[in-house]
Amino acid sequence: MTKKIIAIWAEDENGLIGADGRLPWHLPKELKHFKETTTGHALLMGRVTFDGMKRRILPNREILILTRDRDFQAEGVKALNSLEEVLAWFDNQDKNLYVVGGASIYKVFEGHYDELIKTKVHGTFSGDTYFPDLDWSDFKETASTDFDSDDKNAYPFTITVWEKK
Repeated sequence: MTKKIIAIWAEDENGLIGADGRLPWHLPKELKHFKETTTGHALLMGRVTFDGMKRRILPNREILILTRDRDFQAEGVKALNSLEEVLAWFDNQDKNLYVVGGASIYKVFEGHYDELIKTKVHGTFSGDTYFPDLDWSDFKETASTDFDSDDKNAYPFTITVWEKK
């Protein structure tokens, strides 16, 4: 398997991805997809996103935090301070790197993605963080799966996979 750098995120119909450092919705089926997709690989997030998760370490994944704070430390994570440090780490290991937010982290990696995995939640929510405008011209959609709402998932959603051309 060739390792990849992959952006993975969920957004509402308006591109909203966050509210006060958290997801604005609760969709167990979407969280299950995230877990199944990322288990055994590495997750990269910014410190604010990590704090929004209450610094919870997700099992069976290596957690990388990209932060400008050179003194940042947290148990169970690797802190890196630049795009260059992350890319050097990536080059010297064999896992996929899933970029999981926030908005500024997604933007920093523009031009480095091999794949994009977008969940479109079919609803509109209130929040403060939107997925950044990226240049999608180098990507083609290769898969799309629709999920209906049910008693545990209040909103239907669609997961699409986009691979670099």
